[in-house]
Amino acid sequence: MTTANQGKVALIAGASKGIGAATALAFARAGYAVAIGARNFDALQSVASQVEAEGGQALPVKLDVGDVSSSEQFVKQTLERFGRLDAAFNNATDGPMPAPLADIDPEQFDIGIRANIRGTFLGMKYQIKAMLQSGGGNIVNMASVAGMRGFTTLGAYVAGKAGIIGLTKVAALDYADQGIRVNVVAPGPILTHHIAAAGADAQKGAAMSTPMQRIGQVEEVASVVLWLCSDQSSFVTGAVIPIDGGQFAGLKPPRVYRPGQGVKQVGGA
Repeated sequence: MTTANQGKVALIAGASKGIGAATALAFARAGYAVAIGARNFDALQSVASQVEAEGGQALPVKLDVGDVSSSEQFVKQTLERFGRLDAAFNNATDGPMPAPLADIDPEQFDIGIRANIRGTFLGMKYQIKAMLQSGGGNIVNMASVAGMRGFTTLGAYVAGKAGIIGLTKVAALDYADQGIRVNVVAPGPILTHHIAAAGADAQKGAAMSTPMQRIGQVEEVASVVLWLCSDQSSFVTGAVIPIDGGQFAGLKPPRVYRPGQGVKQVGGA
């Protein structure tokens, strides 16, 4: 653990595994006390134990990002425990299984919108109020390259992630002169449990979809989030940062993996 950020506090929603857990550890190693929230409290406690084993401070809180009271209490408990809030990462996400647009169940569509758009809105609503009390802060929201372009069969997910990008830009403008910066990261294929569980063919297809011909690591996303919450990015707000191995930079159509059908290129030659 370093002492450069001693006394600072970071909040991470969706911190029980994958990118969220890696980001919690990255903040803790940088000297922040961390409040971590997710639905799976047992997994949260495991992440908290890792933080504490390295000499850091962690507060695990059971969290439903789409619930008003739960989102408000997460911030309230963070302030009660640590006294302030300097950085927040809204990482929780959800969505239905891939399906053509007309085949998406409306209730499943609502699940994706609730976790992504409503969850990010509620998170920022209470985080911003806490940061204003502390004199400012930094918020990073989790979108995806899928929020920046269309991906076949991912209507609910794409809509949710695009909504997060829009909310981020509005929040950045609303609080730019009050010491709060708000940015969004948009990862491409990252080796989370979802891609790991999809198997070797899916991982190969995901790697092929990037100019760098590889899948990203959760730590690579965590390091960008940490940078966006540091003074090194002090003139950056309202930005969308792709973390995708160059996937979004070119015109090559995306490739998608469909179980039983392998990798398919969407559009183009």
